[in-house]
Amino acid sequence: MSILGLKKKQPKTFKVKVITMDAEMEFSCEVKWKGKDLFDLVCRTVGLRETWFFGLRYTVKDTYAWLKLEKRVLDQEVPKDSPITFHFLAKFFPEKVEEELVQEITQHLFFLQVKKQILDEEIFCSPEASVLLASYAVQAKYGDYDPNFHKPGFLAQDELLPQRVLMQYQMTADMWEEKITAWYAEHRGIARDEAEMEYLKIAQDLEMYGVSYFAITQNKRDTELLLGVDAQGLHIYSPNNKLSPNKSFPWSGIRNISYSEKEFTIKPLDKKKEVFKFYSSQLRVNKLILQLCIGNHDLFMRRRKVDSIEVQQMKAQAKEEKARKKMERQILAREKQMREEAERAKEEMERRLFQLQDEARLANEALLRSEETADLLVEKAQIAEEEAKLLAHKAAEAEQERQRLEVTAMKTKEEKRLMEQKMREAEHLAVKLVEQSERRLKEADHLKQDLTEAKDAERRAKQKLLEITKTTYPLIAAYSSPPAPPEPADFSYESASVRLDFKDSDMKRLSMEIERERLEYMEKSKHLQDQLKELKSEIESLKLEEQQQQQASLYGLHGEARGYVQEPVYIPHSNRNSAYMSQMAFFEEV
Repeated sequence: MSILGLKKKQPKTFKVKVITMDAEMEFSCEVKWKGKDLFDLVCRTVGLRETWFFGLRYTVKDTYAWLKLEKRVLDQEVPKDSPITFHFLAKFFPEKVEEELVQEITQHLFFLQVKKQILDEEIFCSPEASVLLASYAVQAKYGDYDPNFHKPGFLAQDELLPQRVLMQYQMTADMWEEKITAWYAEHRGIARDEAEMEYLKIAQDLEMYGVSYFAITQNKRDTELLLGVDAQGLHIYSPNNKLSPNKSFPWSGIRNISYSEKEFTIKPLDKKKEVFKFYSSQLRVNKLILQLCIGNHDLFMRRRKVDSIEVQQMKAQAKEEKARKKMERQILAREKQMREEAERAKEEMERRLFQLQDEARLANEALLRSEETADLLVEKAQIAEEEAKLLAHKAAEAEQERQRLEVTAMKTKEEKRLMEQKMREAEHLAVKLVEQSERRLKEADHLKQDLTEAKDAERRAKQKLLEITKTTYPLIAAYSSPPAPPEPADFSYESASVRLDFKDSDMKRLSMEIERERLEYMEKSKHLQDQLKELKSEIESLKLEEQQQQQASLYGLHGEARGYVQEPVYIPHSNRNSAYMSQMAFFEEV
């Protein structure tokens, strides 16, 4: 035997590409491999132990099929492409995800698949639930919300909501992001696996979660129906309503499921109930329905039994792993908190250092300014000392001026008092003159009256004398024996006439003198009244000048205290009293 004959022949292989929800893998498989060999290889590669939920799906014509584990891969109706493409997906869904999904990888694969089904609208979800689910998806991807890091627009590239929800409302992408971020901010402290589990717990309550739909008819002439297969049992739907089933057959109430070519028969456990039959047009679809029914029923019965040793070990390991991760997260959270506190303390110290440096710089600048200020203050002190001396000198001058003003004020007060006294005397004299004038006027009136009476008496006397003369003179001439000589008679008449003429001239002269004196007296009295008015106005002006002098003296004193002295205005007393003295002299003369 030759050496070449000793060598084993290399087995023939074929290429396989397996696409999971987050990765793509290629394997080289032997021709004799069964479906279980490939499936186990994929599970080992992924690290999955809960294999009973998953399967390898491939596309056949216009439908899909699941790779059978007990048959060889190439003996099944797999595509003839190279490499052969399979999708590693969840084939069966748990009733309660929190109790049945043990491994974190299992949760993650379910989370990715359910999320894709919701976004592709294979599972109907309301807008409110879609926003809440999107917030948990963001928490699982980005961790805790940090407004300093997660700026507006950070979700622009993420597909988080079904297109139907986006088209249902007239809202912009920024508005949707704001709504999602509001929920996302409330999930602080939730780890990635916890966020994914919360996502699945909400999704498992959706009506279309975990349901596989197939088109059927109840008999060959009836309209089409939909058959739904899930973890709870079988459900019959109307074609336009996948949410509410018309009839349901739970696994606990089904005794047997069988099919013959295109006819399916569901026998209930209660023999009194009617057997339900339906038809499917494709044999391949019938096989797929039966395969899903058997697998879901087996899992349904398995959940009602005690967990196997393997499952118990996985749950214990998962529990330990969760506890360990929780402890790690707590330690990480403490370390993160300590690091944040240290960073804040560092920032605070840096800020304090910068503040102290600024304070030191300001202090140096203030020191320089204080030195300059000190020099200026020394100069100002010298100037202030000189000003103080000058002010002291001015203050002495102001004191002298104040004393002089006080003396002047005293003299002014004395002069004022004398002037007031003289004014009172002048007023008294004026009153006396007025009274005397009135008395003289009365006397003049009496004299005029007497003069008038005297004139009347004189006139009457003259009249009587003429009458007597005319009457007696002829009688005397006729009856007198010795005729009287004419010279004496003529003398007496002439003398009487002279006396009468003299009395008349005296009266006229006296009347003229009285009238002249009265007129002069009236003129003097009027002149005196004018002088009195001028004197009063002069006294009032003197009072005002005295008040102004006092205020000027006070302002002068205040001005000296401020560094200047206001020169008072001094009015000589001789000029102020000249008119007054001349008037008083006139009154004294009167």
